[in-house]
Amino acid sequence: MRTQRQVVDYSLRKRAVLRELLAGRVGTYDVCDASPYLKNAARFHGEPTDERCPICRSENLTHVHYIYGDELRQSAGQARTLAELPMLAMTVREFQVFVVEVCLGCDWNHLVEQYLLGRDGLTGSPEGGPDQDAVGGAAATGNGAGGRRRREAQR
Repeated sequence: MRTQRQVVDYSLRKRAVLRELLAGRVGTYDVCDASPYLKNAARFHGEPTDERCPICRSENLTHVHYIYGDELRQSAGQARTLAELPMLAMTVREFQVFVVEVCLGCDWNHLVEQYLLGRDGLTGSPEGGPDQDAVGGAAATGNGAGGRRRREAQR
């Protein structure tokens, strides 16, 4: 995706969990514990992959994309399809996406990656340029309430 930024990949953590499982330090029930909500999200909003489940090796994994952000309000925490994310990225300033892989057969689930999406990634201008808001980008950097107060004071 064009505006995808600040990507965190959890593949090393996944390998560590699988290594612990193979060594017998954790049980299958500890890693195959997908909640009914996660499984329903995988069925209805998930993206099928060609990757086999590392535990049961009988089913392909499904990726579920969860979105979080201040501007999303009631939509925060919902699962979305991969096709919905670019449209949402054009309408919202910034939101975070968490990708979880799920096996519907054995209930394996693991966080695959997280990244930011949104209009802020499209600007490409230096900080404080014409694409920033009146407070010089303070709202984008997490100064939420302070940025609002400054904007109201400027009116």
